[in-house]
Amino acid sequence: MRRAWQRRLLGVLLALPLLANAGGGAWTAQASGPTLGVRGNWLITPALKAPSAAAGAISEIYWRYELSRPAPSGLVVRLCATTRCVEIEGESGSTRGLANITAEDTLHLAFGFQGRGALPPGLRVISSTVTVNYQ
Repeated sequence: MRRAWQRRLLGVLLALPLLANAGGGAWTAQASGPTLGVRGNWLITPALKAPSAAAGAISEIYWRYELSRPAPSGLVVRLCATTRCVEIEGESGSTRGLANITAEDTLHLAFGFQGRGALPPGLRVISSTVTVNYQ
């Protein structure tokens, strides 16, 4: 009898994370490009958007991007929705900076380099991926 009670308790504890996310969901989108050629300009990725309806508000976004070569100094990257952007650090990570924006909003990564002058030839964004968690 005691063992059955323990199994039920374990089942309830394992189900708690699923119940906490009830009503929410997640979507992932990927794009490649742009080519980065000159400092002082902002270039954005193609649209990153939900592949289907995503009713709710963003709670957290995970990002990852890959460049064709190591980034020169002065790189600034922003994760942008229609109404606002947040600066992100590193080639991967997560942010809650766009929380409460509709989960169906189109996102972009924006790449810029501080200063002036040319960048190394062939520097481009190979891939950009976002995973949006929403409630």
